[in-house]
Amino acid sequence: MKAVFLDKQGALVDDFACNGQRRLSLRAGAGPALRLLARLDYRFIAVSDQETGDDGRVDDELMARVAHRLGDLLFRERLTLEGFYYCPHDRLMPAPRNGLECFCRKPQPGMLLKAAMEHEIDLRASWMIGASLHDVEAGNRAGCRTVLIDNGTEMEWRLGPRRVPTRIAPDLYAAARLISIEGEERH
Repeated sequence: MKAVFLDKQGALVDDFACNGQRRLSLRAGAGPALRLLARLDYRFIAVSDQETGDDGRVDDELMARVAHRLGDLLFRERLTLEGFYYCPHDRLMPAPRNGLECFCRKPQPGMLLKAAMEHEIDLRASWMIGASLHDVEAGNRAGCRTVLIDNGTEMEWRLGPRRVPTRIAPDLYAAARLISIEGEERH
C-alpha cells in the first residue's frame, strides 16, 4: 500500500478560534486534491506535532476529538483517513519523561515509520506533504518523497541535505497535481 502523509497544520486543515473554541476545517482545495490522490490509490495518514499544555503533556482526549473531526471532514469529501498520529512529547524538553529520546517529533521519522508498520505502507512509494522543512526532513528520513507546501509558515529555513523537498507547491491541490504527474512519468 502507498500513502500520503499529511501534516495536519499548514497542509491539510485551517485551525482557527471561534467563540473561544478551536475549529478545524479543510484548507481550500484539499477535498479535490485528496480525491485526485485517492484515484491514484494513495491512502491518507495525518501526522502532527502537537503543542503541549502547561504540564508538558498532550491532552489525549483532545487528540481523539481532533482525529474524529479529521475523519469526519474527509468522510464528507467521500474519503477515508487511514490513520492519525501525533507526538505526545513536550517540544521544549530534551527527552520524554521515561528518559528515552523522542523519535516521533518531526524532523524525526517515528510517526511515519510507526504508521508504515501498522498499515503495511511502502514508504518508497509514498509521499510526505507538509508546510515546514521539519515535515520534509521527517519524510526524507523515512524514505518517502516529499512536497513542501510553501505557504509562508516556514520561518527558519535551516537547510541541509535531508531538508530538500522532492517538489515545492503553493498548496495541497498543486502538490496533488505534481504527485499525479510524477506518477504518470514513472509509468
